[in-house]
Amino acid sequence: MAKTKTTFFCQNCGTQHPKWIGKCSACNEWNTIVEEVIQKEEKRNWKQTTVNKKVNKVQKINEITTTQEERIDTLNTELNRVLGSGLVKGSIVLLGGEPGIGKSTLVLQIALNVNQKVLYVSGEESQSQIKIRAERLKSTNDNCLILTETKTQNIFKIIGETNPDIVVIDSVQTLHTDYIEASPGSISQIRETSAELIKFSKETDTPVILIGHITKEGSIAGPKILEHMVDVVLQFEGDRNHTYRILRAQKNRYGSTAELGIYEMLGSGLREVSNPSEVLISEKDADLTGTAISATLEGMRPLMIEVQALVSTAVYGTPQRSATGYNIKRLNMLLAVLEKRAGFRLGAKDVFLNIAGGLKVEDPAIDLAVVCSILSSNEDEAIPQNICFAAEVGLSGEIRAVTRIDQRILEAEKLGFDKIMLSKFNKIPKNKYDIEIIKVSKIEDVVKVLF
Repeated sequence: MAKTKTTFFCQNCGTQHPKWIGKCSACNEWNTIVEEVIQKEEKRNWKQTTVNKKVNKVQKINEITTTQEERIDTLNTELNRVLGSGLVKGSIVLLGGEPGIGKSTLVLQIALNVNQKVLYVSGEESQSQIKIRAERLKSTNDNCLILTETKTQNIFKIIGETNPDIVVIDSVQTLHTDYIEASPGSISQIRETSAELIKFSKETDTPVILIGHITKEGSIAGPKILEHMVDVVLQFEGDRNHTYRILRAQKNRYGSTAELGIYEMLGSGLREVSNPSEVLISEKDADLTGTAISATLEGMRPLMIEVQALVSTAVYGTPQRSATGYNIKRLNMLLAVLEKRAGFRLGAKDVFLNIAGGLKVEDPAIDLAVVCSILSSNEDEAIPQNICFAAEVGLSGEIRAVTRIDQRILEAEKLGFDKIMLSKFNKIPKNKYDIEIIKVSKIEDVVKVLF
């Protein structure tokens, strides 16, 4: 047996240290250094045999031929959208999210519905527990194989016997390999087992879906190199107290990272929300002050979202500024524009802002809706329910044009809005819209039209 070597790793960032120290020199976190014993042994490949691989030749870039990646249809519209129209063969997908958010439910639904042979490897639940969950999902599939195992050598042996088209690992933090003498979930184990799975995936063109735990800060547990090694990093977000879940791509080598998928958690599993605009706009009987509807874009998908604002007199000395789902610095900037350019005295008032539905919005086209909702709450005058907004607000109070305005107009028209307020400088693609287009150029124009 080779000589064993003791090393020290930071559990937060994965940095290796020659000795124990109280504070990590890389991430400045305290008490995160742990000792791990690494077995110095000759590394073998994932199937413990020598593979005669051909040596790649150097090619001129103009001589390289490109081919379209072969994708597997997951039969899940929202997931296909986020992945970029399907699961690429030979790709590694890492799915992270908070405990109980629905990661295992989502992946099991895909395994039960897809028209491929799937090997579902669980290191957290027994086969009977997975069967109970599958019965709750009311879906069965003879091509879905369940294996409860955490040792990678045994997993690869079963893979060699069953030849699955897709492999699911739940979760990567439970795996361990014989080549590393460390506990499952440690930095070295996660790095080594992931490297074995990636090598297997690339050599056999088999897509692998990894489920990963997250830390209390919200990042995926384990070394940061794990996110660099995989092809796609998906984040499953949502509040366990609410029914809606959002699937985002933080990294995608085969598609856009701007897309998102929306699901509703039901007793029978996750339901795809095909028209999220109806979900993100609350139904109310009467006109309420402090609400405005904005036409925004998430990737290629247009969304109508509700912006809620509350402006009240500051009870305590310093006025409060709070924003949920919106950049607080941008909110402060818009309040300064209203104070300077439009003459509204908001400096001594508390301002609270909320994006309905739990979304986090980065689109600047929401600026005008934010401004209008703040003015509505301040003036205690409701904005008509049949009007929506799509424009950016500049520092001098001008209303700026936004991109892909035709998609925003068509989405507003489809949902039954009668009017949409845009920048005067937007070039409208066509004139035949059933919705009335209100063009404004300054904050003062907006105030005159609404109030």
